Amino acid sequence: MTSTLSARAQLRHNGGMDIPLPDLAATFALANRVAALMRPGDAILLEGPLGAGKTEFARALLRAATATPTLEVPSPTFTLMQSYDTPRGTVHHFDLWRLTGPAGLIELGWDDARDDIVLVEWPDRLGHLAPDRALTIRFDLDLGDARIAHLDGWPDRRLP
Repeated sequence: MTSTLSARAQLRHNGGMDIPLPDLAATFALANRVAALMRPGDAILLEGPLGAGKTEFARALLRAATATPTLEVPSPTFTLMQSYDTPRGTVHHFDLWRLTGPAGLIELGWDDARDDIVLVEWPDRLGHLAPDRALTIRFDLDLGDARIAHLDGWPDRRLP
């Protein structure tokens, strides 16, 4: 599979797929494709070490979802959550880096946000609140500035 995802690819549950991301343009292209699949009730969980590209992917996905390429998308590291209205529904972008577990999520409105679309960085902090039917994207560092995205979930959807 090429980094431009020219072939249609199915997201296979428990089988997953690996997508090379040689540069930011490839990350943006993947974000555009995932944004096209989102719908209310979805969860997109972004995993990976610091600097692996989770926030860049989140920014690109939100810009694609809002159809606003210049949208200001600050990292919600300190606010913990930002919400964005999109034609597909409201997207709640959570950055759980500063949380130690799921207890603080209730105060952030997690239960209500689950009716919309949630985009979560550091989903390991969700604990028992982790959604069952989520798309999980794990970013791993590769050579130089390249990354590899490992996708798992949404078995009923295909990347456009």
